[in-house]
Amino acid sequence: MKSIAVTTVLLLGTFSAFAATRVLGPQDHPTGYKDTPLIPGTTWHVHDPDRTPPSVVMPGATNGLAAAPSDALMLFDGKDLTQWRAGGKPAAWKVENGYMEVNGTGTIETVERFSDVQLHLEFATPAKVEGESQGRGNSGVFLMGRYEVQILDSYENRTYADGQAAALYGQMPPLVNACRKPGEWQSYDIVFRAPRWQGDELVSAARVTVLQNGVVVQDAQPFLGATAHRAVAQYAKHEDALPIALQDHGNPMRFRNVWVRRL
Repeated sequence: MKSIAVTTVLLLGTFSAFAATRVLGPQDHPTGYKDTPLIPGTTWHVHDPDRTPPSVVMPGATNGLAAAPSDALMLFDGKDLTQWRAGGKPAAWKVENGYMEVNGTGTIETVERFSDVQLHLEFATPAKVEGESQGRGNSGVFLMGRYEVQILDSYENRTYADGQAAALYGQMPPLVNACRKPGEWQSYDIVFRAPRWQGDELVSAARVTVLQNGVVVQDAQPFLGATAHRAVAQYAKHEDALPIALQDHGNPMRFRNVWVRRL
């Protein structure tokens, strides 16, 4: 129990430190940086403002909540946060009207730990648009607490390509921009494969397929490593199963109908 507790504290410390490095002041939301290192295998800097943004695709009409399959674990059913915690304590995001809302109490993580998963979640960015670039409707879903699929209001919002909605943050932009308008409910369907190790050696990178609002935006895309801000991602050996996290980035993001299947 002691080792698990220590790991949890360290992991949550990573969340807090990363969130702190990403939060920008209200007057400072740049659309990119040129003083960052090059992403391996590309000619682009991390968060490069000149990287071509994804083309816009209008998703099909939504039919409301996507019902969870029979073998899914419901992580949030609109009623309570019993499946979530923050800093070793019960999660304290606001819950009302069938959704949970970020309220400044910090990033939350699942009580249970996961490796390979199918994850479904629905989210809404604030209907009232405030801020720009990374300061607008910002959150993220962290697989194994460290591999981030970005959540952002990218509807007519210019930002760096590797930081927009459905990007592997700081690594790979989505294939297209499939965002709905601010305030509208959107969905991510994520199939995640954890990295594989042989001893301390990485033998297979983490990979993810993401559908945003029914549109494929990441196709079995490998992560270059654990998510970082203004730095090249790198791998470090970690446990085989870790919590999933949803980020508190200071914007009042809403989430509903979150479920997961172990693969």
